Amino acid sequence: MRTDSLKNQITVTFIGLMFLSILSITVINQIFLEKYYITRKTDVLLDARETLYQLDFNTMIQYEDEVDEGESLSVPYPSSLQQGSSRQNLSWVLMDPENATTVCWPDNDIVLKSKIFGYAFGVDTDRESSRVLKKTGDYFVQLVHDQFAEMDYLECWGRYDTGYFFLIRTPLASIRESAAISNTFYVFVGVGIILLSGFLIWLVTGRITRPISELTELSRRMSGLDFDARYSSHAGNEIDILGENFNHMSDQLEQTISELKSANLRLREDIADKIRIDDMRKEFLNNVSHELKTPIALIQGYAEGLRDGITDDPESMQFYCDVIVDESARMNKLVKSLLSLNQLESGADAYVMERFDLTALIRGVLTNMDIMITQGGAHVEFETDHSVPVWADEFKTEEVVTNYISNAIHHLDGERIIRILIQEEEKRVRVSVFNTGTPIPEKDIPNLWTKFYKVDKARTREYGGSGIGLSIVKAIMEGMGQEYGVLNHDDGVEFWFTLEK
Repeated sequence: MRTDSLKNQITVTFIGLMFLSILSITVINQIFLEKYYITRKTDVLLDARETLYQLDFNTMIQYEDEVDEGESLSVPYPSSLQQGSSRQNLSWVLMDPENATTVCWPDNDIVLKSKIFGYAFGVDTDRESSRVLKKTGDYFVQLVHDQFAEMDYLECWGRYDTGYFFLIRTPLASIRESAAISNTFYVFVGVGIILLSGFLIWLVTGRITRPISELTELSRRMSGLDFDARYSSHAGNEIDILGENFNHMSDQLEQTISELKSANLRLREDIADKIRIDDMRKEFLNNVSHELKTPIALIQGYAEGLRDGITDDPESMQFYCDVIVDESARMNKLVKSLLSLNQLESGADAYVMERFDLTALIRGVLTNMDIMITQGGAHVEFETDHSVPVWADEFKTEEVVTNYISNAIHHLDGERIIRILIQEEEKRVRVSVFNTGTPIPEKDIPNLWTKFYKVDKARTREYGGSGIGLSIVKAIMEGMGQEYGVLNHDDGVEFWFTLEK
């Protein structure tokens, strides 16, 4: 699927945002800038009103009369007022209503003098075309179209508490011209900023996206199993960390694929071994079945003989019956164990992995084996009282725990203590069953997990052991991918296994 480059997307996005921002500001200026200027000019007119109020009107009247007579006199009002009026483009006039005497700036502005005369005596012809912006008891601020000059003005006029009328105004043409110039200038500047910023953004995004483009190419080469590709750019931010992770992932993938190839080779060998082991297992089961036929036939024969009255001695009859029952039970147990082991080793007995409380499982096993523990004179120590959740096949885990505890009961000696411990590690749980007694000879330890292997054959025969229990433990643990083992101690033996935490 073809997509635009990240560099182009970022550049277009930023330029688009800048264009929208400048366009929005231009539209806002077109709508509100003139109104804003008028508001500011209104403040200027009101400030000028206060300044004129501070002037000595009588002195200025005398100045105006003397100027009319042709005398050259210095201006009686401050030069700052003249400069401010010129700078702000203000025209103003003051009038004494009693004798209609006026003082104005610029000097002898006939239009301005007639304008204030019209306002003072109510004969203004432009009043209908004016629009009042602000009105108080002392002054008016209004927009006026002067028909004589054919111009629009912003005016402030009114009457001081001294009785003098005043009129201050400034042409709107200058305001509108300033607004138009400002907007035009802003448009040109905005276009220039967009072009310059677009070029700079293009350069900056190229610098920013170059490492990302390199990572994209790196991922493409890795997807083609080319693990020689390496991230080499330096962005100075989190992208460098991502690049290092890509490099590490490339190394790990290469190593993993190498291991998988090796594992595949070993798998082929394991398949061959499994075929061989299956053949051996079939042969073993055939042999076992064959070996069991004879004692079963003998037991059946003795039972039939007793039924037919071969002997009349009650004690002999009871002895033969006990032997028959005992051997039948032992061989029945052997056959069941062999069938269970065969299912485990062949994979026919599926594992049901689930989450359960290991502590509760062990306490349940101890409760079920309470009679056996009491008969064996064992003292069981299991101090874990909190929940320990694990992932495993609960039924098969219970069988492992039962085998370990049963084995411990049958090999107790000394203080006759059975100690069960649960050790929680980072990712797994280790369960151990220790019993006091004689340690296992080191030469026998490797063979403990072999079917029918018995360290003490006489003792095993005494409690009816078949030598298959630990083989079942081995098959269950290997089926769940867990570890198991046995450790000798000075005062006893510890069997252990692990589960996923």
